[in-house]
Amino acid sequence: MHSSIGLSPRKVESTVDAEALVVQAARHTTSSRFRSHLAKFEVVADFLTVIAAVMFSYEIYSYFGLGKQLRYSRPFLFGVAATFAAVIVLMLDRVGAYAQGTSLLRVRETEHVLRVSVQVVAFMMGVSFFTSILFSRWLLIIGLGMVPLFLFLQRHLIYLLVQHLHARGYGIERVLIYGSGSTGRRVYSLLRRSPKLGLEPVAFVDDNASKVGCAIFELGYETRRSASVMRGPLTRELVGEAGADLVVIAIPSLSPESFHHAVREAMAANARVSFVPSHFVHSDPLIDFQDLDGVLLASFSLESRRFTYEWAKRFFDFCGAAVLLILGLPLSIPLAILIKLDSKGPALFRQERVGLEGRRFQMFKFRTMYREAPVYAYSPTTPEDDRITRLGRFLRRTSLDELPQLLNVLMGDMSLVGPRPEMPFIVESYAEHHAKRLQVKPGITGLWQLSGDRNYQIHENIEYDLYYIKNRNFFMDLAILLHTSIFAMRGI
Repeated sequence: MHSSIGLSPRKVESTVDAEALVVQAARHTTSSRFRSHLAKFEVVADFLTVIAAVMFSYEIYSYFGLGKQLRYSRPFLFGVAATFAAVIVLMLDRVGAYAQGTSLLRVRETEHVLRVSVQVVAFMMGVSFFTSILFSRWLLIIGLGMVPLFLFLQRHLIYLLVQHLHARGYGIERVLIYGSGSTGRRVYSLLRRSPKLGLEPVAFVDDNASKVGCAIFELGYETRRSASVMRGPLTRELVGEAGADLVVIAIPSLSPESFHHAVREAMAANARVSFVPSHFVHSDPLIDFQDLDGVLLASFSLESRRFTYEWAKRFFDFCGAAVLLILGLPLSIPLAILIKLDSKGPALFRQERVGLEGRRFQMFKFRTMYREAPVYAYSPTTPEDDRITRLGRFLRRTSLDELPQLLNVLMGDMSLVGPRPEMPFIVESYAEHHAKRLQVKPGITGLWQLSGDRNYQIHENIEYDLYYIKNRNFFMDLAILLHTSIFAMRGI
């Protein structure tokens, strides 16, 4: 957190209405989806490129007759190449190669490729030395050269493709920079030289009247790209005039009053806000920090997604939901019959909920309340609520009412683990920190369900969801599922 500003998240959120948050999310969706698809494309491209590099290395090895000429069948070689490629992709993801970010002159990208390639080749040399699996040392050495070379060339082609798509307006977010001093100019140069970010700086705003109308060029010897300076202070009208999707406050020494004003005005114009903090910053679950080539950029709505984790999670969700649905069928049919006998109305209850990035979907549950109960109202917090049926109390206590949500997991609207999806009327009243729950796919169970605060409304205990979103990983999901199964078996 910006210590010299003393920003309070609750103070900021009080100035932003729910409608503004919904519009911000909608405007951000197109560019975020572009980056998401780009990252997935990079994963597939890297995988295929490494396979091609290994196969080409073998052709060189065979053609020049190097070493003892160990021969490998094509199916075996392809299997080894695919395994090699999968390990490299996983390790690249581990070091953040597919995360939203940048690298001046793409040096960090090349560093990631070189480091991971050396580590994987060294590992395979160790496997060959200590096991009976023989890999030609010459083949590994050739591969150590070909894999980084192929990946470098492939990533350069993707870089050119992204530049072309951005030039045609795909995946671009317009950025307004508040402050045209040295920090603002550095942010401008950084964004200009990092097209993969998809952030196009369109103008500056500065409170210094003498700078108005000036053209600010990139730092360095190039002078072919520039942006003009608009007169400050920052207002919602200026943000709207620039058509900005994101406002970057690039004045670390800005006073608290001016900072709060700039944040309020930007958000009132339905733009997201990032800022360059002062030298002394504090950690805060509502603020994310990203180091962009030495410039620390803080954001109120920065996404953090690891795509191999997302894919593995989706695979696990689909398989797990399918198995649980089959195993639960002998229990689900009698429960449906008992619900029908216990009270009038359908056994299956459908309700619209809000999921990932604000998308709405129909969530399924076993009905636990009387048919006359309102469809959209705050959920009961005690078993004594007169809306709940007799059987419904048992279903809620054992969480058996949520069995049909496995269908939602199969369809991809939900995950086995994640923040609980809420009803639209609750989401419409969300403050800024509540809206962060929509950054990940909702789940059947999560940290909130395991906590002692589960008897209160979900949005009143946002800390559990924020912690999960920031720290989630595959093993945390498994741990939550394990605790949930124990929790359910105890009937708590």
